[in-house]
Amino acid sequence: MTANDVLRSLRYTLDLSNRHLTDIFRLTGYEIATDELEALLKAEDEDGYLACNHAVLTHFLDGLIIQRRGQQNGKPYEAPKGRTRLTNNDTLKKIRIAFELHEEDMLDTFQLAGMNVTKQELAALFRKQGHHNYRECGDQFLRNFLKGLAIRYRHAPDTAF
Repeated sequence: MTANDVLRSLRYTLDLSNRHLTDIFRLTGYEIATDELEALLKAEDEDGYLACNHAVLTHFLDGLIIQRRGQQNGKPYEAPKGRTRLTNNDTLKKIRIAFELHEEDMLDTFQLAGMNVTKQELAALFRKQGHHNYRECGDQFLRNFLKGLAIRYRHAPDTAF
């Protein structure tokens, strides 16, 4: 799944305007120009499309965490160092943190998308890479989770952003 897909999906789920997206990026110190943001939100076959890199998606997801949960221990945000590749597992973990989802919430979210996931399968996605029970999160898995998240938040009036 591309970083653009994740960005567009979360924008839709939370019904965020471009201004809100810009504010979320700004929470991590990342200043995104309006034209850059609009290019990131375009479909791949549209003129002016810009591929979202993993560093930009990381800033967005970290900003979403800060926006929804607050700054960690009151410390200023520090961009991750060294690691530039954001895996689907990392993306899923950051979304889980931002939305404060527990195991049952995540299982219910997958169920909303029509995907049955066991507790063991879910736990394997959050294991450390290299652990014998670690499982890589595939694109379809992440796509279904984002679909379930959209159903959960777009159709529930008490979960307004």
